[in-house]
Amino acid sequence: MDQVTVTSRDGTPIAYRRSGHGPPLVLVHGTSADHSRWAPVLPAFEPHHTVCAIDRRGRGGSGDAEDYAIEREFEDVAAVVDSLREPVILLGQSHGGLCALEAALISSGVRALVLYEPPFEAAGAEMNPPEVLERLESLLRAGDRDGVVATMAREVAGVPPEVVQSTRFLPVWRARMATAHTIPRELRAAKAYRFDPERFRELAVPTLLLTGSESSPALRRATEALDEALPDSRVVVMAGQGHVAMDTGTDLFTGEVLRFTESL
Repeated sequence: MDQVTVTSRDGTPIAYRRSGHGPPLVLVHGTSADHSRWAPVLPAFEPHHTVCAIDRRGRGGSGDAEDYAIEREFEDVAAVVDSLREPVILLGQSHGGLCALEAALISSGVRALVLYEPPFEAAGAEMNPPEVLERLESLLRAGDRDGVVATMAREVAGVPPEVVQSTRFLPVWRARMATAHTIPRELRAAKAYRFDPERFRELAVPTLLLTGSESSPALRRATEALDEALPDSRVVVMAGQGHVAMDTGTDLFTGEVLRFTESL
């Protein structure tokens, strides 16, 4: 797996890991993760696609900026897409799904989208209650990075406690703890984001919208709002899954993605 670095619009270096063979599939991870969160799905994707797994700013091989703005993340993803110089399939999960969606508006290189539960508030469905955000910031100030990651996973992402506990023993948990300082800023940015469906009426790229049958009502409503706004989208509900089907239903998740990409 090779690391490649591109420069985003504001000068921040953005890294991605490249592996596999075939049409490019760019992966954009969610909050608290880095490129390594995709490890469970790479064996399925790499025989079919050149996989480019981004380290979003503030983690892994990527740089950061003193002041955080979610718009810079949209530009980061677009910079990676544009650097590949051929049409790509862009897959984003959670916060990464929001970044992928917005990047598709500013890059002409997106051939298709796979969006797995971008976290924005739709139709009054609250996301990231203020008291949870305040508790995360308090844990971070106290230096309890493990607590920040665990609280975010359980109370924001809705990851089952047994999955949180088992993940603690994997290398990805150390990567998540290293990026714990990025969690509150991203959750606050997503909460402040205002989804305007009119901006996406002409985003006519084929789009697969993934959601879990066990995901929170707020995440399901956001997926429905996207489907209503996009001109060429369809929703697949993954039975028995929540917000992290890459881990809890790997074959189901990769099967849905590959069926979509092979139909293009």
